[in-house]
Amino acid sequence: MQVSPSEELSPYIKHYLFLDNAATDVQKLRLFSDGNTGVVFSFKSKLISEINNYNVKNYLPNSFLYGQLNGFKDIYSNDEIALIIVVFQPNGIHQLLGIPANEFLDAIVSIDAVFGKNGEILQDKLSEQSNNQTRIELLNQFFRNQISKKSQTNQVIIDSSLDFIISNKGHFSITQLVKYTGYTERHLERKFKESIGLNPKKFGNVVRLHHFLKLLKDKPADANITSICYDAGFSDQSHLIKDFRKHTGISPTEYLYNSGKLTNNLIKTLPATSL
Repeated sequence: MQVSPSEELSPYIKHYLFLDNAATDVQKLRLFSDGNTGVVFSFKSKLISEINNYNVKNYLPNSFLYGQLNGFKDIYSNDEIALIIVVFQPNGIHQLLGIPANEFLDAIVSIDAVFGKNGEILQDKLSEQSNNQTRIELLNQFFRNQISKKSQTNQVIIDSSLDFIISNKGHFSITQLVKYTGYTERHLERKFKESIGLNPKKFGNVVRLHHFLKLLKDKPADANITSICYDAGFSDQSHLIKDFRKHTGISPTEYLYNSGKLTNNLIKTLPATSL
């Protein structure tokens, strides 16, 4: 289930996701970039960050923030899970915290390290509730409090750049972005790393990948991957496959037929071995 936040939070938060998985066997879940950071609240059981050759499990915190990803991260589940994922706008976490977003690049950070004791209190309050509407109200109130503590920052450069990149579905050149904004490539790169965590070109590649995934999801029965790759702005199929593997670790065909789609950027890959 996907739910929008309250209106005043929309510049910071894209949506809340409620995700339940009743499977109790070992499953590998693959998280890859969608251009946004997020906070995950996990109930019922903890997610696992790693299972080594000796079946020793390293558990993730009950709640954590994940930053922008250069590639993908595999996490595991070996019991029933219930997740709430707060998906921020591309520059939302920087606006809320004032912390450079590239400090979270490829990182998973416990919520108390980000929001302090109040983050842990929110986790406890959410876990005590079974009604999703009450949980939404708790989330809205928590993040409204975060807004009230922050000072306003000038996001005109980032907002206009994001509009340009997203409206072009990630298919653009840096020269075009420089001309559109009037700022130098160096200045844009610095502001993007600070506000979003990725440079403009890497962010654009993620936007283009997810445009391809949308076209793939909505494709007519007689459409093939080659034609869709051109529609998404890739120069050829080999370029698409290389970029797709870099972000997801699998090919477009494997994604289409051999994975389970939980969210836009979270899939179940082939079953993991038993513990």
